[in-house]
Amino acid sequence: MTATDRSLELINAAAQAAADKLAHDVVAYDVSDVLSITDAFLLASAPNDRQVKSIVDGIEERLLKELGAKPVRREGERDGRWVLLDYVDIVVHVQHSEERVFYALERLWKDCPELELPEDAKATRGKGAAEADAAEER
Repeated sequence: MTATDRSLELINAAAQAAADKLAHDVVAYDVSDVLSITDAFLLASAPNDRQVKSIVDGIEERLLKELGAKPVRREGERDGRWVLLDYVDIVVHVQHSEERVFYALERLWKDCPELELPEDAKATRGKGAAEADAAEER
């Protein structure tokens, strides 16, 4: 089984929204073969809590406005370190960069196919590491 067209539509819109809010390392996985509760995961990160919240707001706004989709569940918003948006067809994880490294969700889902994302989202790859390196040099 593979991710549905609706799931791919949601993933692409969410990935573009995350990229528009300057998310780092946006990646998506088709988890439909290993999980029965959802088709795909989108992962994104940011260097601070405020930006995590901004990315989450941007994703929610875009999916509602463009696709009429509302999350059925939203968790972790108060702390702004790891916010999960559950749209049933997809689950979006927006993490603080430190949580992204610590929990390494990519490692858990590495055997699942990576989904093709919009160019803007692909361009976010490695931004988190590049900013961390620049901060260390200062």
